[in-house]
Amino acid sequence: MLQSSTLRFLTNLKKNNNKPWFESNKNAYLLARQDMEGCVQKLIDGLGKSDPAIAALKAKDCLFRIYRDVRFSKDKTPYKVSLSAAFNRQGKNAPGAGFYFHCEPGNNMVGGGMWMPTPEELAGIRQEIDYNFDEWKKIIGRPAFRRLFPDGIEGGEVLSRLPKGYEEQNPAIGFLKMKSFVVTRTLTDADMVSGSLVKKVLETFETMKEFTAFLNRAVE
Repeated sequence: MLQSSTLRFLTNLKKNNNKPWFESNKNAYLLARQDMEGCVQKLIDGLGKSDPAIAALKAKDCLFRIYRDVRFSKDKTPYKVSLSAAFNRQGKNAPGAGFYFHCEPGNNMVGGGMWMPTPEELAGIRQEIDYNFDEWKKIIGRPAFRRLFPDGIEGGEVLSRLPKGYEEQNPAIGFLKMKSFVVTRTLTDADMVSGSLVKKVLETFETMKEFTAFLNRAVE
């Protein structure tokens, strides 16, 4: 579970996203980050029971910085209004599909997959879905998967034309037009401060393991 003070800090940061306020509340930030690190380490420990590579990670390997890169952005607010972490075999910046945990009051979520893979990776995923569509349908059609991810696969921007080499009659064409392959589960603020938070997040990761394994097989 996370402390209510962590959510309160993020709520206040959203209202005061500027350097003077942040600097005057630096201790509150450090406590919030420490709180998130503890939760992230528990998630690493849970995932690591079945994946030794993830077990070797530390929270700092998975936790994203709160400082925004504003060099090429019209939005010049200096800080993210969330604390988040990504779990993959090499940490948050590793290639391939992985798991994601996001703490943002009113917009908390857990999920993962692959967001905007490279053209080469995307070609591999499309081929894998095309060649093994029955397996793909079985994975995303499991009752537990559909219960936790009722919105199904989130493809982000979708091709308006057919991907090269595929026909409209292809039964998998809806997926083959996708540019991303992500699933998300919404968490309430009450979930975030509940004693069952880690269990709920790990349950989500467990449910999507076959999904991420399929994507990783496609790009590896």
